[in-house]
Amino acid sequence: MAFSTDVAIKDLAFATEQIAYRTPMKFGGRVVRDVTLAHVRAEVETTDGRRGCGFGSMPIGNVWGWPSQTVSAGESLEAMVRLAEVLVDAARAYSGSNHPLHITHDLAGDQPRHADDVARSLGLGEAMPRLAQLVCASPLEAAIFDAQGKALDRNAYNLLGSEFLASDLSEWLGPTFAGEWLDQYTLRTPKARMPLYHLVGALDPLAMSDVSDPVGDGLPEALAEWIMADGLTHLKIKLNGDDLGWDVDRVVAVEQVATESQQQRGCDTWVYSLDFNERCASVDYVLDFLAHLRERSPTAFDRVQYIEQPTHRDLKAHPENRMHQAAAIKPVVIDESLIDLESLELSRELGYSGVALKACKGQTEALLMGAAAQKHGMFLCVQDLTCVGASFLHSASLSARIPTVAAIEGNGRQYCPAGNRGWAEKYPAMFDVTDGTLGTAVLTEAGLGYSEPDMA
Repeated sequence: MAFSTDVAIKDLAFATEQIAYRTPMKFGGRVVRDVTLAHVRAEVETTDGRRGCGFGSMPIGNVWGWPSQTVSAGESLEAMVRLAEVLVDAARAYSGSNHPLHITHDLAGDQPRHADDVARSLGLGEAMPRLAQLVCASPLEAAIFDAQGKALDRNAYNLLGSEFLASDLSEWLGPTFAGEWLDQYTLRTPKARMPLYHLVGALDPLAMSDVSDPVGDGLPEALAEWIMADGLTHLKIKLNGDDLGWDVDRVVAVEQVATESQQQRGCDTWVYSLDFNERCASVDYVLDFLAHLRERSPTAFDRVQYIEQPTHRDLKAHPENRMHQAAAIKPVVIDESLIDLESLELSRELGYSGVALKACKGQTEALLMGAAAQKHGMFLCVQDLTCVGASFLHSASLSARIPTVAAIEGNGRQYCPAGNRGWAEKYPAMFDVTDGTLGTAVLTEAGLGYSEPDMA
């Protein structure tokens, strides 16, 4: 069935931009000091002749998407940038008109082949992981969804029902979704305000006494200053996962600094998420950590809202990593493991109780996995890839449109504020944190909810 709102791709453009970090960020045992952004612009035409231009942008998170002992960080970055451009070239050949959900799903089928071609052409010693492929495709997907909305002068989240899509969700998610569409799992208007999850990186100073080399750019230098400046109530703490003493000490130290700052603010309620970046050898480490934390600081333990992906991302290769015991204490969410419906279902079998969605895995994957997670009653959050500018607004819009997501994760303002120039001035409610929250009510424009600022 054809719809007048279906779109055909008329033109695509690809570009990259490199931006230095304000301060280095350490996660998963690696330190990141800059970012390469992939930008895609798409022009589409509806079957009834309306045209729209969309924009998609995403960090090429190779350190996160393709950690490797064989391929260097420089090689994985080069390969992922090349694949992102190859995918744009391939999309130019897409024929016919369809909904962006169908277009991007069709294009995804060829991504592994293109990734293998890129790896072979560069002489790399291993194949590009599926997660890295999704990251490379995400700016293209965003641009196509954004373009359809711009063409129709409608928000993309309001183009997901049966009046725009011939197929119900059973086509992608199986028979239990027969007769259901994505508009049943997304909101017609964004939540008005949402708390911001602030990252406490492994290298980040907690108190001003920890600052040995001030940046001196006018932004806060330590966690205590960030809490006071932005009224933060949600803190994401990066942990090592292979040093129990350090990990427990770190959370206890964060609790001490946060308590002092929050008392000055007159605030008595705040929460933590804990990110081990897959480095725990087994669930036993997580259980030991939680036991020690509860003994050392019961209040810090009580503030833990959820735990991210504590063990290896390859669930099939490590079926011994069952999370049932840990998930009975705190929600445990998959992040790096989530690449398709099969991985979601496997995570449930292994005891995971939550799902972390990411705009960098693609708008289609995020929408579909968000629906599946809601259907299963799983804890849901949307997480960051140090997104800046358009990519941050994309991630925030996703958070604001999925009913059960309670907060926005965003650390670009901490580590790479240069990437927000122009965007922060156009959407101050989304970049100026007030009482720990952001004004997501502004994300109502056509397309993904925002438009490019005039950078002239």
